[in-house]
Amino acid sequence: MRKNAFSVLMERGIVEYCSSPEGLKDLFDEGMVTAYVGFDPTASSLHVGHLIPIMGLAWLQRLGHRPIAILGVGTGLIGDPSGKSKERNLLTLEQVEKNKLAIKDQLAHFLDFQAGENSALMISNYDWLGELKLLDFLRDTGKHFSVNTMIAREYVRSRLEDPDKSISFTEFTYMLLQAYDFYYLCEHHNCLLQMGGNDQQGNILAGVELIRKKTGKQAFCLTYPLLLTSSGTKFGKTEEGAVWLSPELTSPYRFYQFWINAEDAMVGRLLKLFTFLPNEEIDSLVRSHLEHPERREAQKVLAFEVTRNVHGEHAALGARRASEILFGENFEPADLDEEMIAILSKEVPSGKVERPLPLPLADILVESGACASKGEARRLIQGGGVLLNGKKVLDPLTPVTEEDCCAGGALFIRLGKKRFHLSWVTR
Repeated sequence: MRKNAFSVLMERGIVEYCSSPEGLKDLFDEGMVTAYVGFDPTASSLHVGHLIPIMGLAWLQRLGHRPIAILGVGTGLIGDPSGKSKERNLLTLEQVEKNKLAIKDQLAHFLDFQAGENSALMISNYDWLGELKLLDFLRDTGKHFSVNTMIAREYVRSRLEDPDKSISFTEFTYMLLQAYDFYYLCEHHNCLLQMGGNDQQGNILAGVELIRKKTGKQAFCLTYPLLLTSSGTKFGKTEEGAVWLSPELTSPYRFYQFWINAEDAMVGRLLKLFTFLPNEEIDSLVRSHLEHPERREAQKVLAFEVTRNVHGEHAALGARRASEILFGENFEPADLDEEMIAILSKEVPSGKVERPLPLPLADILVESGACASKGEARRLIQGGGVLLNGKKVLDPLTPVTEEDCCAGGALFIRLGKKRFHLSWVTR
């Protein structure tokens, strides 16, 4: 017997709010449900904050339902004011279309677009919003919205009450456009469920009401939780900024490291939210983690699973091995092949050695910029703090030869516990 999708989403911790829990549960029991999430292509990549909505769609498809990913080319030209304290910069249609193509590729890692009856759909809302006539829209849609209700929205009210902020009519109409999207999908694709972040609750409920008023049908709103770290910061934000799904903006290694660093108190919840592992396996992992938190086994599984989902098996294996190398786990020089050196070269400082080999290790450290002086190099080496290609060296005069070089003439050096350096030998 197929599991009820609403129950599964609840078990995984994906549901923060639902407009009618019992009604939605019954709808899933009746047969295939079509649900959608909107993604405004206002950047060239999605980020970690988008993963819960993506996982929500992916779970529905795995359970036999049909997901729709709306690429908000039309609404992206307007900009969603929710959660924003000032006006967004408007993007050109060309910019939005370019972003759309990149996001489409990222979503394809999670959704199957050739699954038969419940194949995922990916649609641009510019297809219908771009065809709307202003007078028709105001008469047929605008009349169903109360300005009193719209200005009562927290994100609108906060900008109206602050003299240093404002909201344009352009952004003010965003709610109407998103509600119209839901109505359009209901009429043309029998879509009765919209899902999104909890900050979208008001916009989604506006669509639920518009569908009720125009068609008499019951539609549903489901929102996801906003994840915060123990310090109160938004999950997915780092000192460097957002953690992107694009490997060009956040390398697979750094993406992997983000998940490895997950807080102990959150790791069980994150495994349920961001992986497809069975609940029983997650519960077992968490129990083991509580017994030996220093091993970070739960974080390692989390990091590998999410990286594999986003970047593929090969990239996840490379990121995991790079992490093992950089964090002191045993490895052999043979592990430092061309591919691994390419990964490490993006993550650690590097410098050139212009003189021909053999050279004393202390000279290599100074000439490549790993150490500021021969005195520092000698102290580090004699103190046992220098590893060359994973092997400890204790004599500063130890000659480094061509045979010591890895792919491309690289020497991988660890200095102390956390400093790494790639020294490139000019041949």
